[in-house]
Amino acid sequence: MDVQPRPPLNAVTDPKSLRRALGAFATGVTVVTVGGSTPHGMTANSFTPVSLDPPLVSICVGRQAVMHGTLGEVGAFAVSVLSSEQESLARYFADRRRPLGWQQFDVVDWAPAPNTGAPLVGGALAHFECELWRTYDGGDHTIFIGKVLSMHRSVDDEALLFHSGKFHHLSQERTEVTT
Repeated sequence: MDVQPRPPLNAVTDPKSLRRALGAFATGVTVVTVGGSTPHGMTANSFTPVSLDPPLVSICVGRQAVMHGTLGEVGAFAVSVLSSEQESLARYFADRRRPLGWQQFDVVDWAPAPNTGAPLVGGALAHFECELWRTYDGGDHTIFIGKVLSMHRSVDDEALLFHSGKFHHLSQERTEVTT
């Protein structure tokens, strides 16, 4: 067996290089929303299942983001997992120039979540409505853990992916994984 030497690991000194290396990990794309008197939405790819019992999920939000303060005040959030057909929606909620408050949802198909009223994006693959369970310091982000109050798997479609700083659509044949 011919073993090739691995390149040496680099010290983490440059945030751009770190971001590029982290971008090698493909993620799904979501829109995280909060309702209440200060509704807000944002595109996020930092959504992670945490536990089945109790049902917990996590999102990471930058401390400078509008969502950071809003989510902490409201104490509940919703996550809409975007389909491959919703790239324009992901771009819209990532645009800092969009309107704030309820006005940002005027151009979006949405319905209120049953328990919290947080907007659930229409056409999404799945929805999760969560109450804030715990928060943890995550450097320049806060890790918000939500207890899932309700969820729904909407359609059987392909997910929108984010990899190497770009949106991607699945184009390969799917294979089932059973455990």
